Amino acid sequence: MELRRHRRVLIALGLAGALAASSVTLLAPDTGDASSHREAPLIAGDPRNDNTDVYAFTSPDKPGTVTLIANWIPFEEPAGGPNFYTFDTRSRYNIKIDNNGNGMPDVTYQWTFRDEDKRGTSTFLYNNGPVTSIDDPNLLFRQRYTLKKFTAKDGWTTVVKDGVVAPSHAGAASMPDYARLREQSLRKLPGGGVSFAGQADEAFFLDLRVFDLLYGGDLSEVGQDTTKGYNVHTIAIQVPKNEVALKNDATRNPVIGVWSTTEKWSPKGYRQVSRLGNPLVNEVVVPAGLKDTFNAISPDKDAGIPAVVKRVTDPELPKLIEGIYKIPAPKTPRDDLAEIYLTGIAKANGPIKADLNSQILNKDADPKKFRPSEMLRLNLAIPPTRTPNRLGVLAGDLQGFPNGRRLGDDVLDISLQAVEGAARTGKLVPALAAGDKVDANDKPFLATFPYIPLPSSVAVNQR
Repeated sequence: MELRRHRRVLIALGLAGALAASSVTLLAPDTGDASSHREAPLIAGDPRNDNTDVYAFTSPDKPGTVTLIANWIPFEEPAGGPNFYTFDTRSRYNIKIDNNGNGMPDVTYQWTFRDEDKRGTSTFLYNNGPVTSIDDPNLLFRQRYTLKKFTAKDGWTTVVKDGVVAPSHAGAASMPDYARLREQSLRKLPGGGVSFAGQADEAFFLDLRVFDLLYGGDLSEVGQDTTKGYNVHTIAIQVPKNEVALKNDATRNPVIGVWSTTEKWSPKGYRQVSRLGNPLVNEVVVPAGLKDTFNAISPDKDAGIPAVVKRVTDPELPKLIEGIYKIPAPKTPRDDLAEIYLTGIAKANGPIKADLNSQILNKDADPKKFRPSEMLRLNLAIPPTRTPNRLGVLAGDLQGFPNGRRLGDDVLDISLQAVEGAARTGKLVPALAAGDKVDANDKPFLATFPYIPLPSSVAVNQR
């Protein structure tokens, strides 16, 4: 069944044979954007709760499972001690899955954290000697976590208690074998799967000078990986596909929608302060005056805010590019972008004549309850690509963004072309074909879970 569905998608996309750059035609404007660092006024001042990136992909070494990754705390300078970076103990960190297309979570994984601080008034040190194991007494400060899972059928259940967070990488003298610490921090889950929480390399790669009036106004400000050398804090989980699929059946119902949130404690209880699905939506699609609101609502509310929907169908970015580079903006309304951002790609949803990653394709989904909403959508039936292409679906690699997002997907370049209508015309926009000239992360991704590289311990200005 999986194979038949896959073949159907390929045929629908016209990609069953050689998948070449010309296949751009079939995937209308693929809207990936960059990610979500400091994207809204309120969250920019609260980095521990600032959700920066979400990834969702079929595990390349375990294709029967899906891996979900979410990052927080942008621009962690590795040498930022002695009080290194931590998750907020007053917040709840969530990865949510909508498998029936109604914009509401059907499965939620939730991490909460607590501190173990043995320093007291006796020392300022993070560790008072080499840390050679995750429970080494020389590590004076560590965090532990509880992982809970929610489903409508079972409610909330605790799947991990007293999990250990992989510490911030204090340096080679303090942590001579950091890979060992990470390995020991992984926790197996009941029913199969594994979870991780801890510091990691900032795997999102791009030149952030895009905000200097789009690369200096003459494409002179490109080619520098702005996030190179920084770290983030990561939570990740790998579970059997059936665990997140509608009716626990990933064969009949292979499409899921994924997003992450942060809920911060306040005098009025927990309040959602950050939200992230597709990269860069809140950053370059939503206007400044609505960014905090977007961060606070759930996806099922999106379609009820006309101002947000209009920003998708009549986006600002192509007009800005036209003003600077004289590249005509595609005609509006951009129903192609709405399909990718808000409904997922399916023939029934809009102008893109392909069935790829909308929950409406799930055999047990109720079309009457389907609701346009912004989230990262993934068709679990698409097998891992043997030779991934950084341009994802635009280059005929159906496992790549915007069908989920892998660590190596170049979402900035993909998004730039998509917003400029490359998927609609079938041609890359020549003047922007080189993108930001940052095509890969500086560190290779790992072959096994959690795949994201180890954190750096070298100061950014020493690299």
